[in-house]
Amino acid sequence: MAVGGFDNHNNGDPNKDYPGAITFYVLVTCIIAAMGGLIFGYDIGISGGVTSMAPFLQKFFPSVYRKEALDESTNQYCKFDSVKLTMFTSSLYLAALVASFVASWVTKKLGRKISMLIGGLVFLAGAIINAAAQNIAMLIIGRILLGIGVGFANQAVPLYLSEMAPYKLRGSLNVVFQLCITIGILIANVVNYLTSNIEGGYGWRVSLGGAAVPALFIVVSSFFLPNTPNSMLEKNQPEKARAMLKRIRGVSDKEIEAEFKDLLAASEASKAVKNPWRNIKNRQYRPQLIMSIAIPFFQQFTGINVIMFYAPQLFRTIGFGDNASLLSALITGGINVLATIVSIYGTDKWGRRFLFLEGGIQMFIFQVLVTIFIGWKFGVTGDVTDLPKWYAGLVVFFICAYVAAFAWSWGPLGWLVPSEIFPLEIRSAAQSITVSVNMFFTFIVAQLFLTMLCHMKFGLFIFFAFFVLLMTLYVYFFLPETKNIPIEEMTRVWKSHWFWRRFMPEDRPQI
Repeated sequence: MAVGGFDNHNNGDPNKDYPGAITFYVLVTCIIAAMGGLIFGYDIGISGGVTSMAPFLQKFFPSVYRKEALDESTNQYCKFDSVKLTMFTSSLYLAALVASFVASWVTKKLGRKISMLIGGLVFLAGAIINAAAQNIAMLIIGRILLGIGVGFANQAVPLYLSEMAPYKLRGSLNVVFQLCITIGILIANVVNYLTSNIEGGYGWRVSLGGAAVPALFIVVSSFFLPNTPNSMLEKNQPEKARAMLKRIRGVSDKEIEAEFKDLLAASEASKAVKNPWRNIKNRQYRPQLIMSIAIPFFQQFTGINVIMFYAPQLFRTIGFGDNASLLSALITGGINVLATIVSIYGTDKWGRRFLFLEGGIQMFIFQVLVTIFIGWKFGVTGDVTDLPKWYAGLVVFFICAYVAAFAWSWGPLGWLVPSEIFPLEIRSAAQSITVSVNMFFTFIVAQLFLTMLCHMKFGLFIFFAFFVLLMTLYVYFFLPETKNIPIEEMTRVWKSHWFWRRFMPEDRPQI
């Protein structure tokens, strides 16, 4: 048995090889649902660009603008250190953290599509308020509403995709959610690049208001999306659930019987659990609970959001001008999208563990190289007056290689794996833990990054490289392979794992 994996006889249980292939209906449905990731990605990409626009800083953060304009120091590490500025960016994630717990109840009781609808509506309201903002209070209120929308969408979409997709293609279809996040980031970078040149100084309003477009798409599309069979069973609609399962699998009544019986058994077990928040602490759920905390924690401590939030400032720091920095951020956004497509192809072909491990090793190597090169030119003082173009280009290449590694590993798999490992009885509660942990540490990293950069200098990249090394070792030893395992049969990967098997009761029924 490979360390962190499971015995070969579990790789293909013929009794649980549910028939069915990818149908046009389920493909379109999953792609539309995955577009819920657009709002999250657009916000990640838009925030850093807007906070580098002079008219925006002049109106809302004049002290930061004056400091930047009047600062004749060549210290590049501390140019953008502002608690207020980072609070604008990161306040969204505290709101998303709180919203995810409410979304857990909505997702379980009312269905996944209702959570998506609520998320889209609230995000739309936040986008309108931000675009019309006249003061910091309006900005923060808008950001909070955006955060609530993100919390609901990130709670519902990964679960929806995992439940709708055929188990052999669950990984690829779920990664489309991350692809939409990366497309959202790329679109935001394009918008920032174009609006930064608008005369009259209102380009930032266009950028922030642009978030209304993906939000409106989610609102409209959620009216047409079907509920998942699991969600229908939770609402006591077994006949509708059977009909939906038949439609999305594209097979006969007889062929869906085995999968439907397992879904029904899982639903009965779920209904027997009156308090999933209390039950999730039971010993038999310990592996899933630990993973629901560890994976999103590690995902944020790759340092990726540091790159995406503050790419414009980061590129300005290493010597690019205002427009050139936005253009460079556009390049990283394109790399992000293309590399995520690699994950769509490889997740169900090569497995989750392979991508986690390869991506972790690649991220570690290029983070160390970024540290060496920034330390070489900037030192501990951050004083630099002239950077050669070859140097800046090389650093951008290192960052792109790092972004590509994240985009085909920890980016999509950080959402996929937690959404597919939970039994139905604790699925909504566990997913809200995943979302809240993700948002909490996104907030922490976003809030502290510029201060940490000012004080830790180039050592900040070593800080994140340490966590990349740690998470890669964690995956190697403790994460079992989950590809080609039906979502309601996932218990067996824990039972056959060298470490987690001790938490699994031998008499626990397979559901």
